[in-house]
Amino acid sequence: MIIGLTGSIASGKSTVAKMLVDYGLPIVDADLVARVVVEPGSETLANIAQVFGQDIIREDGTMDREKLGSIIFHDPKQRKVLNDIIHPAIRAEMLRQRDEHLVNGAPHVVMDIPLLFESQLQHYVEKILVVSVTEEVQLARLMERNQLTESEARARIASQLPLSVKEKGADAVIYNNQSIELTAQQVEAILKKWDII
Repeated sequence: MIIGLTGSIASGKSTVAKMLVDYGLPIVDADLVARVVVEPGSETLANIAQVFGQDIIREDGTMDREKLGSIIFHDPKQRKVLNDIIHPAIRAEMLRQRDEHLVNGAPHVVMDIPLLFESQLQHYVEKILVVSVTEEVQLARLMERNQLTESEARARIASQLPLSVKEKGADAVIYNNQSIELTAQQVEAILKKWDII
């Protein structure tokens, strides 16, 4: 089974991902893949430099995220150009990793995709697991974790689809408002229900 794991900022998705790894499930992590595809010497990084200029590559060959960020941050057209280069590379690498796990005999693979719904990648997976929290908990955790003001935290939360919308598209929801033990119990129950453990 291919499981799509998603949530929203400060919902606790990384905590749930670690629990799934503890059950021996291989994880394809979209955030890690996004870093891999722009590693020094990669075709994707060369394509980005071709469009945005060689000075977005530092002397050590890594991408200068700050410099690139300053170009695209206030310019939606430039941001789209960048996304049109990066997103196909990320998707291809995610599918490559997924297929590699399957070829190596893994019966189940978790695809950890923070923007699963926003990027409309539901067709990549067979079941969708959403990690959810109440707005109050999400706001408090994000402010504490990232040292943000309430308005900064609300702006970041508002940039993603509401968790209530993601819950509607889920095959199962883990409510991560309380203790880590309760979250772990929910993970175990879902894996049993889906015949994974």
